[in-house]
Amino acid sequence: MSGAIILALRLILAVALYGFLGWALLVLWRDIRRQGISLANRRVPSINLTVRHGRGSPIVKNFSQPEITLGRDPGSDIPLIDDTVSTRHAQLTYHHNQWWLEDLSSTNGTTLNQTAVTMPTVLTAGDEIQCGDTRLIVNLSTNTLVSPTQKLEKKR
Repeated sequence: MSGAIILALRLILAVALYGFLGWALLVLWRDIRRQGISLANRRVPSINLTVRHGRGSPIVKNFSQPEITLGRDPGSDIPLIDDTVSTRHAQLTYHHNQWWLEDLSSTNGTTLNQTAVTMPTVLTAGDEIQCGDTRLIVNLSTNTLVSPTQKLEKKR
């Protein structure tokens, strides 16, 4: 009789163990699925860049992707036709709910509001990025565009 009781207890313990493992895997699967849906629904806020080279007319470009590359490379998101710009000059990235500017070890460097960029720096609306002779004005909201002339008037 004691052998039958031990066998029954072992079976109950095995069923309880497998039940616990199944429950733990179900909870993990639901959590991973919820995080996947959350990441898929996360939106990158759009950024508008007004590109001006020398005295040429400004070009406004709108982006809603998390990474934007600047440089002479035709494959760049913003190809800059400027001999003073490196092939891969700078990069804008969106993370931690902010847009960041990073110089990609360019030859002539990148400036943000006339200050050299030596490490990733947070961007704000109306900032001016300069890569060689090309200037870019940052607009973080499509509703409040800052024109290049407004930006220059603010500095005076």
